[in-house]
Amino acid sequence: MKAVVTVIGNDMVGILAKVSCALADKNANVIEMTQSVLDGYFAMIVVINIEEMTCTIDELQTYIKSVVEGLEVHVMHENIFNSMHRI
Repeated sequence: MKAVVTVIGNDMVGILAKVSCALADKNANVIEMTQSVLDGYFAMIVVINIEEMTCTIDELQTYIKSVVEGLEVHVMHENIFNSMHRI
């Protein structure tokens, strides 16, 4: 089982480190990650394996938001993500 994590907002030092540590704290394994900074705006998409995660998806989203305050964070199960983006 996988989930998609997105983090968007003003760029600042340590976002990638904080999100990675938050995922590791909850035993969510990073499968793929991409991130960009465009004119001071940070955007990251992470695909994670949630099979051995130690919390719910909602709890993970709340936890990540608490470590990167001020940024927009969304965590979505792959089934919902795929349904939303299917044509």
